[in-house]
Amino acid sequence: MLISVDPDSSVPPYEQVRGQLAELIGDGRLPVGSRLPTVRQLAADLRLAANTVARAYRELEAAGLLETRGRNGTFVAPGRDDAVDRLQRAAAGYAAEAARLGVPAATALALVRAALDAVRPG
Repeated sequence: MLISVDPDSSVPPYEQVRGQLAELIGDGRLPVGSRLPTVRQLAADLRLAANTVARAYRELEAAGLLETRGRNGTFVAPGRDDAVDRLQRAAAGYAAEAARLGVPAATALALVRAALDAVRPG
C-alpha cells in the first residue's frame, strides 16, 4: 500500500492517512474485501502514533468505506454503490485541492455546507 505522510504539511497526519486511503478505495486500487494493515503495523510503517492511524480508520469506517471484523482485521467495506463511489472520488479531489491551496479544513467544510444548502430545495 502506497501511503506517505508529509511531516511538514499543514494537513494533520491522520487526515493525510484518511485521505490517501479514501482515494485508494475510491479509485479501486484497494478493492472491496481488501484487508488493511493493523493499526499498529501501519503506524509503525509510517512512524506515527497508533492513535493517529486509529482515528483515520474510525473516520473511514464511519463513512462506510471500511469495516472492522473484530480480531480478523479491517477491510474495505462492501455494499457501496457507484454514486457513493463517484462522490467519494470528488470529495477526495476537493480535499486534496483545498490542502494544496492551504485552505483550512473548517473553511473547506463550510464551503461544502454552503454549496449543499444552495442546491437543496427550500
